[in-house]
Amino acid sequence: MQSVDPFTGEIIQTYREYTSEEVNLILQKVDAAYRQWRLTTFAHRALCMRKLQSNLTANRESLALLMVSEMGKAKREALGEIDKCALVCGYYADNCASYLQPEIVRTEATESYVSFQPIGTILAIMPWNFPFWQVFRFLAPALMAGNTGVLKHASNVSGCALAIEQLVRVSDFPENVFRTLLVGSSAVKGIIEHPAVKAVTLTGSTPAGKAVAAAAGAALKKTVLELGGSDPYLILADADMKEAARLCVTSRLLNAGQSCIGAKRFIVADTIYDTFKSEFVRLMSEAVVGNPLDPATTFGPLARKDLRDELHQQVETSRKMGANVLLGGYIPEGKAALYPPTVLEDVVPGMPACDEELFGPVAVLYRFKTEEEAIRIANDSVFGLGAGIFTSNPEKGKILAEKGLEAGCVFINDFVKSDPRLPFGGIKGSGYGRELSSFGVREFVNIKTVVVK
Repeated sequence: MQSVDPFTGEIIQTYREYTSEEVNLILQKVDAAYRQWRLTTFAHRALCMRKLQSNLTANRESLALLMVSEMGKAKREALGEIDKCALVCGYYADNCASYLQPEIVRTEATESYVSFQPIGTILAIMPWNFPFWQVFRFLAPALMAGNTGVLKHASNVSGCALAIEQLVRVSDFPENVFRTLLVGSSAVKGIIEHPAVKAVTLTGSTPAGKAVAAAAGAALKKTVLELGGSDPYLILADADMKEAARLCVTSRLLNAGQSCIGAKRFIVADTIYDTFKSEFVRLMSEAVVGNPLDPATTFGPLARKDLRDELHQQVETSRKMGANVLLGGYIPEGKAALYPPTVLEDVVPGMPACDEELFGPVAVLYRFKTEEEAIRIANDSVFGLGAGIFTSNPEKGKILAEKGLEAGCVFINDFVKSDPRLPFGGIKGSGYGRELSSFGVREFVNIKTVVVK
């Protein structure tokens, strides 16, 4: 298992994969820790969570640099990611007790209520694109609910995985409440089947989600899956065109385009299509691609060269099938896993750029003549994670959002982003279940009915 700097191509660190015996021992220890942790009060857990919040803030510079080196994230974005992790820790420290308070239900009984109890150790299988945030949006609610956790992180960000374990350890949590497992994908099925593991949460690709869901289903263990996305953004004729273009480009290039909820398909009213296209391509062309440590850099390299090459193959295959490349679409020279901002149009079903997720700085433009056509294009996807609508008529936007678009979240006149206060997740090939807010913390608890005659 190696961590490789995607900008320099240099090996940062080599890690030894844990043996099955080591994994079994860790799972036993985490299960034992759960027996005690579940008995602690919300107030006690909140003290630990706030210490974790404080430690994230105190070490934000070094943690951000770790992300930069392991997966190429621009430093300013890495700092923002650590800040967001600290935010979610504080949010659940403040709100978890109220979210999980017993709910009284009036029945014929003397007393009846619903209680929310922890269920045990949760296995988190997490990706490399947001190596801290993806983990913390699971970790904070799970630990505050009284569960324990084990993390199987992406192999190329093992340093981040171990750093998270260490942060928890030094934040007054009991030993073994949260552990990292340095293992490859082949070990996942056995971990899911282990009796200490009670549920699984995964953020990753749709094929990975299907495999994990099958293994967990065979073991009768609950899953929450946040999978891929090909988010459509509708730009209506009455939109503030320049502001829409700016926000759309911002979303498409965030994290070098390596975001499940990054804007990917831009569906533009026919009457403003040419004007929007000109502005959109201009803004995309102005992005600075290079060293992630340079403050002037818009985005750095993709996380790995093989991922960059796969993305380019999607673009090339689509071009050969008739797509028009308006910008970019080539592999730069050098060791870095860089890919330029790329814009495609004339994309139709059957092309990779239409049917597959483009996990990098590649945008696809479509035009529509009627709102019904726009909704059809937007929904003609196996994915259903996020979506955006730009219009000067918010009421119309709300109707399209609620009645038309097939997505787990829709943002009107802004780009999609996760927020601890709001539930996050998708439908269709983008998965099921929700993270964050009160909905997220209730995914991994036993909703227990108690009746007193």
